Amino acid sequence: MDEHHLLLDVLSFLLAAIVVVPVFQALRIPAVLGYLVAGVLLGPHTPGPVPSIETPRFLAEFGVVFLLFAIGLELPLSRLRAMRRYIFGLGLMQVVATGLLLGGAAYAIGLPAEAALVVGGALAFSSTATVLKLLVERGETVARFGRVSVAVLIFQDLAVVPLLALLPLLANESTSIGQALGLALLKGVAAIGLIMLLGRFVLRPVYGFIAAAKSPEVFSATNLFIVLAVGYLTAEAGMSMALGAFLAGMLIADTAFRHQVEADIEPFRGLFLGLFFMTVGMSLDLPLMWREAAAILAITTGLLTGKALLLALLCRLSGLGLATSLRVGLLLSQGGEFAFVLIGKAADLRILDGETGQILSSVVALSMAVTPLIGALAARLAKAIEARDGAEAFGIETSDLRGHVLIAGYGRVGRAIARVLAAHDIPFVALDLEPQRVAQAHRDGLPVYYGDASQFGVLHAAGIGRARAAVITLNRPEAAERAVEAIRHHAAGLPIVARAHDLERGEILKSVGASAVVPETMETSLQMAGLLLRRAGLPDETIDRSLKEFREGNYGGLVEEEEKSKDTAA
Repeated sequence: MDEHHLLLDVLSFLLAAIVVVPVFQALRIPAVLGYLVAGVLLGPHTPGPVPSIETPRFLAEFGVVFLLFAIGLELPLSRLRAMRRYIFGLGLMQVVATGLLLGGAAYAIGLPAEAALVVGGALAFSSTATVLKLLVERGETVARFGRVSVAVLIFQDLAVVPLLALLPLLANESTSIGQALGLALLKGVAAIGLIMLLGRFVLRPVYGFIAAAKSPEVFSATNLFIVLAVGYLTAEAGMSMALGAFLAGMLIADTAFRHQVEADIEPFRGLFLGLFFMTVGMSLDLPLMWREAAAILAITTGLLTGKALLLALLCRLSGLGLATSLRVGLLLSQGGEFAFVLIGKAADLRILDGETGQILSSVVALSMAVTPLIGALAARLAKAIEARDGAEAFGIETSDLRGHVLIAGYGRVGRAIARVLAAHDIPFVALDLEPQRVAQAHRDGLPVYYGDASQFGVLHAAGIGRARAAVITLNRPEAAERAVEAIRHHAAGLPIVARAHDLERGEILKSVGASAVVPETMETSLQMAGLLLRRAGLPDETIDRSLKEFREGNYGGLVEEEEKSKDTAA
């Protein structure tokens, strides 16, 4: 009989997800809210078919484990280093300041210190899933405010780990908050050190051995084993399984197996994470929410307003412009997925009482529901500020940039270079004199501006003195030469890579200051010749050596052939 009930529960969960979530996505509402509503419809606080939350809750724990593992996969050490200024600067300030402000408010209204600490920490997080979905849909992940928002979200994801380790310590009445924080830090450092050693000397060789077997099912089984085994070890050490899964993900992120592991784990992550959010929905007490509707609306309004203003202020203090600061603050003002995790675990450990947990979960869900509207409001406000400030908007958007690449010309070549830079988290600013092209890029949220790269005022506004390099992709030779000359005059040591139509133009660009020149006609010829040689079966080493010899010899006989063609044509 119990087996039949279990099967009915599983079928109910699958049917709810199949019916409810696609409807929410069609209405452009985050899928997370669809899972929450599906959980509410299932029961037990409604006449749904699932009478108990205990069975699905056990499986739902794996959703958090796989989510942390996936986040770890997205955070190789190289990415953390590239975005360290905003991750460990602005991100740290946001979590600490927001946690203290909201935790202090909770303590002021009568919550115990341990509960107030959990409330502050939980509500300091924003919704990674909701915000990233909005940014990706609008093509704004490479915009200035988009990159800053992602950096803050990355630190929030990192901050979840010590908070999860902290909860069991806070539940121990014999341990003070200071001791709990210290123990959590020590355990975290010890776990990270041990797992990093295991990863370097055990994990990578194991993956190399398994991959050599060329068995997809064994590779998938290895992924599951690694996630669950490392999670089990950290749980046995008194910390959470999620912490171990996160660290395992970070280890694999710096290996050549990362993308295949991510693809293998994605179905499990999506399935269990959806189940987790459905269990959160099942735990929402609708009669209590109705009774406390006024309090929930008031707290939600306070959360959205307080977080938006505080984060906008921190952005301004970090050197960001007003338009960017407002967009970041408003976009990250909601509660996040990990608030459900922390609130649920705190309620299970009796750190938070059930009614407070219900109210806070309702606040987080409501704040996530209005995020798309807040994102639209943020875009309107930013555009109004840019329209008011006119040319200053250019400076507002780039005044905080350091180590970026200046792209002069945003045509076919410039766009390709911009995409490559964005893929490696390298910031860029592009200049172009085609109004329609600039307008379209601006609508996509890209840092592309109307301006002449040969004018000092434009170069100064684009942060030429703080750039790491410049790329000249202008199609008109004279314009390219003026741009190279102007950039070299105002940034003597800056590397400048320029595009030239042929060797003759390339020599002129070098004479006015280009560090390196790529002649299109010659490079196209060599690339095509290389493809032909590969088709003919020549070894890659032989082809690479031959192409290198042509380049080092200033393209050798190719130049002579080009000169002969010119003379014949004349």
